[in-house]
Amino acid sequence: RSPLAVLIVLRGNSGSGKTALSKRLQEALGPNTMRISHDTVRMEILNVRGEEGVRRSTPLLIELLRYGRAHSAVTILEGILPSSDYAPLFVAAADLFGAENLFAYYYDLPFAETLARHATKPNRADFGEAEMRRWWQGRDLVSSLRETVFGPELSLEEAAAQVLRDVRGE
Repeated sequence: RSPLAVLIVLRGNSGSGKTALSKRLQEALGPNTMRISHDTVRMEILNVRGEEGVRRSTPLLIELLRYGRAHSAVTILEGILPSSDYAPLFVAAADLFGAENLFAYYYDLPFAETLARHATKPNRADFGEAEMRRWWQGRDLVSSLRETVFGPELSLEEAAAQVLRDVRGE
């Protein structure tokens, strides 16, 4: 495996733990680890929501993956990223990094679990159960990626340890 070619994709519903895991991984992997938050790109950088958010964020996310591939030892992409909306992004990710350097994970949690996890987050007052129900999608695996599924029994520490073992080839 090339040292400058690893992509970690973390997907799942709102409140599942993607952002916490991406931050933990970036810290563990150290310098030269690029973390791309879909929410940051879509809502903060582009200031777009809904269908416009999908349409406008996809090309930028692909460009950020290109940059990560060229300049970072590890690139981490995290977000809800519904499979049907972001299919072109996943195709580009596989083309850029190759199957052997792409590690994809999907949090498959019951709604009640994501709600409970959301209650522990610093931004818990920004949105609540009604919004989370609107955004909710059942098991949404990407057919073109080999996604490892994380269930509710897996702690943040256990998820991080598994991703690190996978990426390091242990």
